[in-house]
Amino acid sequence: MTRIALVLLITASLIGCPLLLMADNTEKDTLTKILHDHWAAASKEQIFFRKDPDTFRMNGQLPDVSETGRTRREAFNRSILDRLDKLKTDDFNAQENVTYRLFRYERETEAESYTQLDHFYPMHYYSSFSSYFAGAPDNMSFLELADYENYLISLADYPRYNGQFIVDLQEAVTKGHVHYCDSFAGYEKTISRHIVDKVEDSVFYAPLASMPDSISAADQSRIIEAGTALIMNTVIPEYQRFYDFFTGVYMPNCRKQVGITALDDGSDYYQFLIRYYTTTDYTADEIYQLGLSEVERIRTEMDALIEGIGFEGSFKEFIAYLRTDSRFYAESPLQMIEKASYISRKMAAQLPKWFGVLPRNTFDIKSSPGSGSYYVASDGSGTTSGTYFLATDDLRAQPLYNLEALTFHEAEPGHHFQGAIAMELDVPEFRKTLYHSAFGEGWGLYSERLGKEMGFYQDPYSDFGRLTYEMWRACRLVVDTGMHAKGWSRQRAIDYLADNTALSLAEVEGQIDRYITWPAQALSYKIGELKILELRGIAERELGADFSIRDFHDQLLANGSVPLALLEELMLEWVESAKAGNQLK
Repeated sequence: MTRIALVLLITASLIGCPLLLMADNTEKDTLTKILHDHWAAASKEQIFFRKDPDTFRMNGQLPDVSETGRTRREAFNRSILDRLDKLKTDDFNAQENVTYRLFRYERETEAESYTQLDHFYPMHYYSSFSSYFAGAPDNMSFLELADYENYLISLADYPRYNGQFIVDLQEAVTKGHVHYCDSFAGYEKTISRHIVDKVEDSVFYAPLASMPDSISAADQSRIIEAGTALIMNTVIPEYQRFYDFFTGVYMPNCRKQVGITALDDGSDYYQFLIRYYTTTDYTADEIYQLGLSEVERIRTEMDALIEGIGFEGSFKEFIAYLRTDSRFYAESPLQMIEKASYISRKMAAQLPKWFGVLPRNTFDIKSSPGSGSYYVASDGSGTTSGTYFLATDDLRAQPLYNLEALTFHEAEPGHHFQGAIAMELDVPEFRKTLYHSAFGEGWGLYSERLGKEMGFYQDPYSDFGRLTYEMWRACRLVVDTGMHAKGWSRQRAIDYLADNTALSLAEVEGQIDRYITWPAQALSYKIGELKILELRGIAERELGADFSIRDFHDQLLANGSVPLALLEELMLEWVESAKAGNQLK
């Protein structure tokens, strides 16, 4: 050993950092730096790839959604991939390897997304950039003066943000990438509801109507005056601008074909969307056939339940009975929310028997500001809860016999439970809010079924509601691919869903328009659930008497949201470790 090397070795040992350890950590440190740089850039852009769009919140200047912004993000993403290419991962431990593989998978998928048509479709049947913007204040915490100052910046920046979307939509009109006419009939009402004459009637005024006492009277007066002016003179005129464009330009050029594959590059785009939402390489035809098989299986269970109830009549007559009898519907929005609250509290008491790890964060239950029932996660700051939104505008569209399944899916042990645990994991930031639809929606659908094992659905009509929800997700595999890849008409899809489920007719039509305007997203539920059930079956067979449902669930949720192939690999590793007498975490 040379004198210099000896001195370096002695010096390193004295400061407790051997040179060999420093060398071993180089690649890991590089990965940490890459993750840090990426998160910093995403936070600055306020655009996080593969994050649930329902969680959009304002934070000062709004994201840059222009072509320039997309080009900048594409170049940055490519630079990140170039840096990943230089990494050597041989010395990564299990968790570091998961992080690396997951991060690389996301960057590769993001790279492909820039070659696709997403920017032409910033709205679908249930939501759009304008409705997400309007819904954001209800999901935010206004605790300090800085929260209000940022809010004013967001309101003032809306003309640029709105205008950038309109530029993309104008290009979409030019290139024929617009939504199907019948599915967007009346969609302008989602815009016009925000064009109000009185500022107090605007959803944007709500944060100004009740301000914390910790903010001085002078600052409150200033914020209210500035906010009122921005809402009336800036935000509402921008909604009018979008309304005029939508009714005067977009809808007169709406497409006449149902399926996205009928458009230029539509077939490639649909296959990309299948990969994106299901995280699999399934073809449309494979999914269609899987759907037919699942529909047949679930129909057998539904027929058996109808027979057990003692209903004398056909399946179609039973469905008509459910859709028309008033006892299956709430009398008021409050009654529905109270019933959902009771169901969720009863479920909370059962969770420790089925899960070893429980989330700390809570959730609220509110009426949906728009249409549909859904869940919005916390912002992760510790100052906001999750929110389970219930569709209460049309009580006939949300039967009570579906309420148990819906609540288990959206709240606990479904979306809130899984998402809150992910946010509390000791993992890099990008993994905490990552949302793979197949994993998240698959878990939600699995949670509906799990409720049966946990002792719920004691009312046979509620159990039929569970089955109709499962059938609904199986039918999606058929009608989504049917319309987008096999030439099905909208009416054929409506008839198929109406004939096979107990969804209200209003909900059936709404759901079909959702699938037309949001291709492939609805495929993720059943495909994700089937994978989870497959993995549970393997674990039960391999572990036998040593199988623990609590351990299985904890392990399934231990890595946050992951693509299905990686989930399978991790769960099979866990099974093998458990067989050897270990508990791999």
